[in-house]
Amino acid sequence: MEFSHIPVLLSETIDGLNIKPDGVYVDGTAGGGGHSAEILKRLTDGKLYSIDRDPDAIQTVTERFRDNDNSVIIQGNFSEMKELLNSRGVFSVDGVLLDIGVSSHQLDTADRGFSFHEDAPLDMRMSQSGTTAADLVNSLSFEELTKILYEYGEEKYAGSIVKTIIKEREKKPITTTLELAEIVKESVPQRVRRDGHPARKTFQALRIAVNHELDALEKGMDSAFELLNPKGRLAIITFHSLEDRIVKRKMAQWYQGCTCPKDFPVCVCGKKPKAKAVTKKPITANSLEINQNSRSRSAKLRICEKI
Repeated sequence: MEFSHIPVLLSETIDGLNIKPDGVYVDGTAGGGGHSAEILKRLTDGKLYSIDRDPDAIQTVTERFRDNDNSVIIQGNFSEMKELLNSRGVFSVDGVLLDIGVSSHQLDTADRGFSFHEDAPLDMRMSQSGTTAADLVNSLSFEELTKILYEYGEEKYAGSIVKTIIKEREKKPITTTLELAEIVKESVPQRVRRDGHPARKTFQALRIAVNHELDALEKGMDSAFELLNPKGRLAIITFHSLEDRIVKRKMAQWYQGCTCPKDFPVCVCGKKPKAKAVTKKPITANSLEINQNSRSRSAKLRICEKI
């Protein structure tokens, strides 16, 4: 199984984690193992726990790191990393990496159903189990589907697209990626079709809904932060504004200290910052990386350190 994925912002992420040779680290989204491999290079007698929900990714990294005693591979969702590690006797770590979103392998493997460029079953499940995109498209109400497309895809033509989906699914179930892509294309104005593929936002929204990605990110951040030792670092790479807003907001909450009114002579709330920012602004890919890997164009890296 070849799980090809070019790691984004690789050196910036690894440097930002400030890896100790004897430390304990978590790659919560192992994918093809690009980031994991660089962390392992810096360990002597430390440990790296590489987690992924995708069986293809697990097969790939298990094979890739089979001879590395510092590597532990775990199949599961990074949102449950605290439970996954606690069950293995690990209760604290020195750093966590999360690379959020769909991988190159998932996009490029047509039969996974993530891409609107190839005809395939309308699937989109990262774990390859549970509810599919086709299940959502063919069963949810107008209101539910519209909300998914509008909130997760920021699709302003959500209502028009969902009206066409409902009309078409009454004739027969919508089961393939190209069927859905064509429905979206028919549902938006001509000018929108010239500005990239019109199905991109719809596919993004359904993928997020199928995999509960935003809920997983919120829970995963809390889980990771609880595991961190003092001075441990959390590095998160996001690829669209919805994810980045969640990361920015939660990290800002950790950075916040006293919340007493400014006219109070002394603090009575007792609140102290839980973390400090390692990156004041998100790190983005340079022109060289973007030229080599166009998918890095939208990537943003934020890093914080637990106090």
